[in-house]
Amino acid sequence: MQVGAVCRCPENGDVLLITSRGTGRWVIPKGWPMEGKTLPGAAATEAWEEAGVEGHVHEAEIGRYRYDKEQDRGWSVPVEVRVFLMDAGPLRPDFPEAGQRKRRWFSPQEAAQRVVEPGLKKILLALPKGSG
Repeated sequence: MQVGAVCRCPENGDVLLITSRGTGRWVIPKGWPMEGKTLPGAAATEAWEEAGVEGHVHEAEIGRYRYDKEQDRGWSVPVEVRVFLMDAGPLRPDFPEAGQRKRRWFSPQEAAQRVVEPGLKKILLALPKGSG
């Protein structure tokens, strides 16, 4: 199980996507749970490390989706991602994975067209309109 953050701009409702380091696909920030952190707290950490964004992460999960995580030796394992909504602050240029990923704001509808995972598409399309 992993945790992910849908980082949403409170002003216009746009969603931040980043590229994966391996394939360059558009994805949300996500990663493994972290010892000593709640699941929303771990999602916030992933958003900072992978996308350079901080903000308020809601405690309630907004959905789950599955994907096949590619491993080093060419095989993959199925992983479920528990997704949390973040009211995102401004993007910062100085984050741990800067230079390793692209990041871009999309409307939820555009974001849903860019991502590959059907379950993530549904989560993005089901976001409530506007802010938080």
